Amino acid sequence: MISSSSDHPESCSDLPLREIPGDYGWPFFGPIKDRYDYFYNQGKDDFFKTRIQKYNSTVIRTNMPPGPFISSNPRVVAVLDSKSFTVLFDNTKVEKKNILDGTYMPSTAFFGGYRVCAFLDTAESNHHALKSFFLSFLASSHKKFIPYLRTSLSELFVSLENDISDKKSADFNDNSDNMAFDFVFRLVTGVNPSDTKLQSKGPGTVSTWLALQLAPLGTAGLKYVPNFIDDIIHTVRLPFFVIKSGYKKLYNAVYDSAASLLDEAEKSGINREEACHNLVFLAGFNAFGGMKVLFPSLIKWIASGGESLHNRLAEEIRTVVKEEGDITFSALEKMPLTKSVVYEALRIDPPVPFQYAKAKEDIVVESHDAAFQIKKGEVIFGYQPLATKDPKVFINPEEFVADRFVGEGEKLLQYVYWSNARETDAPTADNKQCPAKDLVVLCSRLMLVELFLRYDTFTAEVGTLALGTSIKITSFTKAT
Repeated sequence: MISSSSDHPESCSDLPLREIPGDYGWPFFGPIKDRYDYFYNQGKDDFFKTRIQKYNSTVIRTNMPPGPFISSNPRVVAVLDSKSFTVLFDNTKVEKKNILDGTYMPSTAFFGGYRVCAFLDTAESNHHALKSFFLSFLASSHKKFIPYLRTSLSELFVSLENDISDKKSADFNDNSDNMAFDFVFRLVTGVNPSDTKLQSKGPGTVSTWLALQLAPLGTAGLKYVPNFIDDIIHTVRLPFFVIKSGYKKLYNAVYDSAASLLDEAEKSGINREEACHNLVFLAGFNAFGGMKVLFPSLIKWIASGGESLHNRLAEEIRTVVKEEGDITFSALEKMPLTKSVVYEALRIDPPVPFQYAKAKEDIVVESHDAAFQIKKGEVIFGYQPLATKDPKVFINPEEFVADRFVGEGEKLLQYVYWSNARETDAPTADNKQCPAKDLVVLCSRLMLVELFLRYDTFTAEVGTLALGTSIKITSFTKAT
């Protein structure tokens, strides 16, 4: 039996071994009851918090959606604190084959018939080759990140200003989606999507493709739709044919435009078609899908800081840019508050809230208070918003604290887990950390830099969507 260790300050070698509390209920009916509690009766956070309180434990047994009839086995061991959560990163103890989305896997038809890298375990031969391909591409594109993104962000803010002028408010989500897709597609292919057969349909195509795969993990969020009608998306898989023609256009656009990148993949021994489907997934699911959720969330939290936070950010950003003479990687590293607010947004509202893995053999996992044995083959589930709001690690964990990671606070970055690893770790070909982790952080910082070079402050209306946050920008106050 293997023990899962941790470098948390509370770690103790003589924690009592405890049976994992919780139950799965009656077959078929138990998973459906838990599904209704999770989506409709309690909501995600309260679903877990009430069980933590009931069992006095942050490691529990429960069912996770979707359950019948999509998932044949919805039973999981949930790890819900900062310490136990880290077992999900240890590839010597857990495997991640076909478990990206949890207790079910979408049809490979969504990926051209291939199991793309995200569904491969690190022990599978293709994983190392594909992840190395991604990391090599990102390293070779390093010099394009800032100029490409600044061009896209400039277009974003012009569009937002025009919408406010015409309509008194601007839909940030739609404009941000367009910006993110243009940036990612251009980065991967070197071509503007408007110059391909995709034209302006890329963001809508990818959004539909994502929704069809991920529908079992969310709700339609329609106010007047009865729960039993909404619950249909948790019982029947949505078919690929709905987006088949759109996906083909997206695939062909990448295949035709990224020829030189696909040549490099072939030279490294990767099948050209497989490489292209993986690029579509990397660009569409990992990059665009993440930005689709992250950017509105970032703006929500910055808006919540009000004019006081805006003034502090504007002063820091403008001072550094003036001293450096331009926006560079070096300049961005000299903005501690800007860096901190990005990390804080990723901590309090991680763009991917779930992590799954399967125990390779019998292991012992520690929470702050006890140790628990997880049997070989059991599915381990982590709900990240609770792990990164662990009150035994973070002071005032439910509050957005802009300078939480400034100065000595940087030591807390090891407990920020949004990238499927600690923020202090680095993606490699042999781990499952997001290959574009550093690019995501860069994009978020650069969005704030461009925002506060242009404006002193802004106001926004915040709402909720099935996947994430909705933002309406209601005003910009131009920089003085």
